[in-house]
Amino acid sequence: MRRAIATTPPEPIANALSVDVEDWFQVGAFERVIDRSDWDGLERRVEANTDAVLALFDEADVKATFFTLGWVAERHPALIRRIVAAGHEIASHGWDHKRVFTMAPREFRADLAQARAAIEDAAGIALTGYRAPSFSIDARTPWAHEILAEQGHQYSSSVAPVKHDHYGWPEAPRFAFRPIAGADMIELPVTTVDVAGRRFAAGGGGFFRVLPYAFSDWAIGRVNGSERRPAIFYFHPWEIDPDQPRVANAPLRSKLRHYTRLPAMRSKLLKLLKSHTWDRTDAVVAHERGRLS
Repeated sequence: MRRAIATTPPEPIANALSVDVEDWFQVGAFERVIDRSDWDGLERRVEANTDAVLALFDEADVKATFFTLGWVAERHPALIRRIVAAGHEIASHGWDHKRVFTMAPREFRADLAQARAAIEDAAGIALTGYRAPSFSIDARTPWAHEILAEQGHQYSSSVAPVKHDHYGWPEAPRFAFRPIAGADMIELPVTTVDVAGRRFAAGGGGFFRVLPYAFSDWAIGRVNGSERRPAIFYFHPWEIDPDQPRVANAPLRSKLRHYTRLPAMRSKLLKLLKSHTWDRTDAVVAHERGRLS
């Protein structure tokens, strides 16, 4: 009779949990109907909503990365200090949510510097990470990663390797890669899954909010299990705020993207946070850097 051989289950993989800190009026869905010159006159809800996210993370006992607009950090420095004091990573989301592919290299360099100054002044620590607004680093911006490295950023999580009407670089690798030959810069793309020859976004945001919970739970499990890689997941503070103002003159498609299933988002997030293993993005980058060495 054969004796059963005991096997040790693999260590759980830590996934990168992140929050893109921007207010309800700063999102890509409304960029053509709300002018930046009007932002300071609108109701700001980002501080209260981000505090609610911090409370959610305390409840789930997880740490995360807060990719923050410099515009927000300049106006809410105490919020930035609370994020850092709670043990989370603070990182850059650019100055005022301009997409990278809409800027020339000189403009991008200035945007990074302005955001970095505001965030580091509020946080009191140096930042190393960056996420482009709307995942807008793609084939049109071959200079972007070099400028990020030049400005002192050690990693980026700015690529969505999918086709999308607002963004996407489907030819990019699905997992961590070095975008500059011979350099230490790491790009950590947002999570996707390939099913029956098609690629689907599975890294959070509106996709997580709108699609059934089971899809995201399955996709993260598949990336961790059969592919043995970390998932990169994100959402926004306004996504747990069902009482935010409505933008009446926005296109119907934008309204559907922005407002669908807001009331269900917090409980759905909490379930996901308790079902998988999470960490700050810089910790996941450190692990992936070792893999790429």
